[in-house]
Amino acid sequence: MANKKSKAKKKQAGSNGATSLPNEATSSAAGSSTPPPATPSLHEGEKSRSDSPSREAEEDNATRAEKVKEQGNAAFKGGKYGEAIDLYTQAIDLNPNEPAYLTNRAASYMALKRYRPALEDCQLAASLQAAAPSAKTLLRLGRCQLALGSTAAALSSIRTILTIEPKNSAALQLRDKVQTLEGHLRTLDAARKRKDWGLARLALDKCLQAIDGEGGEVPTEWRMWRVELELCRGNWEAANAAANDALRLNPNSPDILAIRGLVLFLSGKLPQALQHVASALRLDPDHENARRLRKRVKDVERLKEEGNASFKLGVYEEAIEKYSEALDIIGESEEEGGGGQIRATLLSNRATTLLKLDRHEEALADTDASLTLVPTSFKALRTRARLNVHLEKYDAAITDFKSAIQQAHSEGSDAEVRALKSELKKAEAALKRSKTKDYYKILGVTRDCTEVDIRKAYRRETLKHHPDKGGDEEKFKLVVEANAVLSDSQRRERYDMGDEEDGMDSGMGGMGGGMGGMTQADLAELFAQFHGGGFGGGGGRSRGHSHGFPF
Repeated sequence: MANKKSKAKKKQAGSNGATSLPNEATSSAAGSSTPPPATPSLHEGEKSRSDSPSREAEEDNATRAEKVKEQGNAAFKGGKYGEAIDLYTQAIDLNPNEPAYLTNRAASYMALKRYRPALEDCQLAASLQAAAPSAKTLLRLGRCQLALGSTAAALSSIRTILTIEPKNSAALQLRDKVQTLEGHLRTLDAARKRKDWGLARLALDKCLQAIDGEGGEVPTEWRMWRVELELCRGNWEAANAAANDALRLNPNSPDILAIRGLVLFLSGKLPQALQHVASALRLDPDHENARRLRKRVKDVERLKEEGNASFKLGVYEEAIEKYSEALDIIGESEEEGGGGQIRATLLSNRATTLLKLDRHEEALADTDASLTLVPTSFKALRTRARLNVHLEKYDAAITDFKSAIQQAHSEGSDAEVRALKSELKKAEAALKRSKTKDYYKILGVTRDCTEVDIRKAYRRETLKHHPDKGGDEEKFKLVVEANAVLSDSQRRERYDMGDEEDGMDSGMGGMGGGMGGMTQADLAELFAQFHGGGFGGGGGRSRGHSHGFPF
């Protein structure tokens, strides 16, 4: 009678042990479909006494595991998922061959959006059920795989479920989600191959939204795709933010460290780029991308410094050569945003050097290319403004000077802002002169010419345009007028700043008292100097050198 009661109690314990989480598969108390053997009869003697302790220990562990599992179920139903995980872990330690404990713990992990350990539990539970896989175990496995972005694995799990239960509605709904995600991934891949970066970025956003909807974990590879796509689009701030985000979530990934180094390199932050590459190589000394990037950064850094040193020494041709070598190494790949901010900087440096050599058209091409990459660089804007002044494109120069001033307020120094404002005023004066009389152009001299240059130009132009030598009288008058202003340092300064400095108006009014203070008699005398012997020759009048002819 006692023996029957014992068997009844064990049977009841097994029945209670099958209770689990909602929607969880039932399981036997000891993880086996075979009931434990009956207690041996007394006549079996020593053999029964030697086997009994081992079997009793197994039965005790299984019983204790079931009790702990029930406590875990209660904690789960109460929303205490961390406590439930601890209790299910105890049950697994007592009876590691029971898949229900693993799937219950997986459910607790999933409730906390911890899909990676949940995935491991589901995979182990499925392996324990290999002979007869549970649809509910596979469903949880598929959900974990979707949440981690493993679409191919998720579809495989779902196909197995539908083989067992073809009308399983949860599996069918999950399949729709996975297939939608796979469609976005295919679109992303096709767009990247076509270099349609806008569509690729949109498709990737859809993929990320699908994972976020599951509360899942974005794969590291997807995070790297995001960085790469922002680089392709030349969106440096977004690329930097995406790289920082990826590195924060996976700080020991050499792949992420390497791509973060690339972002820093293209952003012109060469020392920081080298630090990230060095970290990547410490984790993986054979990382090919990191090794190539390290050499590239070092070479560009060296050539940039050598070019700057040559520029400061005034060895401009050598500086151009160094900058050009660095630009060749950087390249202008579309996948790297055309070379990024580091290329823009070196193009601007080379343009400044070309300006020193009066190679204006080449310099302008470099500044245009630099500003295409970084439209807000005040140094490149300043260089292009100066070039436009040289090329007499004053409207464009004024626009660039104003943009440069705006940017310099946040990027430059106060001295640079003041200098730009001064240059802007001169460009505005040049524009005004261009619409009236440009005295420098009349004399054929540059705006930075010396007094000696002005005297030589004056002599040359008066000889060329004097009416008695077949020249144009009006042009001759303009030459005299230009000299009257430019040969006077104070009047020239006022003229350069855009003030009214008309050589025909010096206070006496009209032709009668114009021409820089000359009277009509003075002009007659000036014309007369050409009669008989020309300038400075015999036959000239004694006052020939008294009216502004510095020979």
